[in-house]
Amino acid sequence: MTTIEQLERDVWPDPGPDSTFLVLRCTELRRKPLSEFTVEDLRIMLGQEIGVPILLPRAVKVLLREPLAQGDFYPGDLLASVVRLPESAWSNLHVERQRLAGVLTDLVTESELDDPALLRDRVLQFIGGAPG
Repeated sequence: MTTIEQLERDVWPDPGPDSTFLVLRCTELRRKPLSEFTVEDLRIMLGQEIGVPILLPRAVKVLLREPLAQGDFYPGDLLASVVRLPESAWSNLHVERQRLAGVLTDLVTESELDDPALLRDRVLQFIGGAPG
């Protein structure tokens, strides 16, 4: 069972006892088999920009099937983490980015992104920045 630590060949030390929940969780997720990742796991790690080259393609597959896939917070929380990523995260994923932009264009057109408004704005920026 492959993990981010194995693929990146970078083992993080165990966090100290005073570490935040997020530091503990991210360290744990780096050691979790990728085959067991949930939408919430993807949301957390991509939100922290950890393991992006490994996790972004997985997240895109989820979002192409279900653009408003939900982790623990709200419908579209995975999408919110993905569209916040820097443009450089997509450097080897041009086709995937274009496919996702197409799905999101349909989503915006169908007015399914009225709430939260900030997500709609970020999606529109993402669509506008998609390479042609």
